[in-house]
Amino acid sequence: MNKKLRKAVIAGNWKMNKTPSEAKALIEEIIPLVKDADCEVIVGVPFVCIETAVAATKGTNIKVSAQNVHWAKSGAFTGEISADMLKAVGAEYVIIGHSERRQYFGETDKTVNMRTKAALEAGLKVILCLGELLEEREQGITFEVVAKQLKIDLAGISAEDVRNNVIIAYEPVWAIGTGKTATSDQAEEVNKFIRDTLSVMYDKATADATTIQYGGSMNAANAEELLDKENVDGGLIGGASLKANDFAAIVKAASR
Repeated sequence: MNKKLRKAVIAGNWKMNKTPSEAKALIEEIIPLVKDADCEVIVGVPFVCIETAVAATKGTNIKVSAQNVHWAKSGAFTGEISADMLKAVGAEYVIIGHSERRQYFGETDKTVNMRTKAALEAGLKVILCLGELLEEREQGITFEVVAKQLKIDLAGISAEDVRNNVIIAYEPVWAIGTGKTATSDQAEEVNKFIRDTLSVMYDKATADATTIQYGGSMNAANAEELLDKENVDGGLIGGASLKANDFAAIVKAASR
């Protein structure tokens, strides 16, 4: 992390877990554990928990994120949620392009770009996920894959929005929910490549100001080593975000 240049952010992605009453209980458990955090703290909750989470976090240092958003303002898109709807219920962030959305629900870089534009236009901040498959890493094309994702996902999005309203989350797909974790050196290598690519796409000031998280089985045990790297500015946390003490330990590691 380099907090002189950019903010550190720990975001929990709860995925399809917790009812509203369970979400309230977990947030109430987390609040006192992270109240002195020297990093931004976000909980990414299911749609049905957003209003509950917003109410529970009111007056605290915890922000609330949705886990997906549609690109249209309204229309015949059964089961989808628009950016204006998310804003109306108090969400501040939205996770876009998570590998599970890409793998199971047909998300493409084109639709990630459309969703990102819609979210930014509505005044939401975006946690933009990208990362390579195991076979792509084994084929030695991680950089090519990540560069393509980055360029398409951010097409038409201004440097100002990237600096102020977009967090990049590098999540090697082979490390999500598998218990496998990229080594701190692997995470640093790709995060630095992402920053270097942003510098070419935009400028060095934008690249330096952009928070780039690592996601993919970051936990209480390995967080400190990962966050010690210059270009790892936080984490997008899956399973560990559902346990208050584990999540707080990661926040503490990012608050050094």
